[in-house]
Amino acid sequence: MKYAVDKKEQFVVFTLLEEKLDSTLSPQLKSELLTVHAEGYKNLILDMESVKYADSSGLSALLVGNRAFNEVGGIFVLSSLQEHVIKLLKISMLDKVFKVVDDNEAAAEAIFIHEIESGSEKDEEEE
Repeated sequence: MKYAVDKKEQFVVFTLLEEKLDSTLSPQLKSELLTVHAEGYKNLILDMESVKYADSSGLSALLVGNRAFNEVGGIFVLSSLQEHVIKLLKISMLDKVFKVVDDNEAAAEAIFIHEIESGSEKDEEEE
């Protein structure tokens, strides 16, 4: 599986450099997402600009990543989706589950907002 990882202070940008996210790649993607999570990062942007096709096993890998990052109070953001992948998310009603944005800049902004909101929730709990 071809991909690039760019580790920032607040988040990781994981860029999938494959055209198909299917059963041949899904197990490896799950593993890589969980590895990043295990390294202590709470927030991840999955840049899927290169992905032209995804199937149910691909969606399963995305759900694993989404659950892992959400469990620690982080956010898992899908960025730069192609039309086929957007349609698949809508058909499977997962567009309501995932945070989907147009590009990595919007994804970074979503993480920033999430951090502020989750920080203010912690402040309220402490009062």
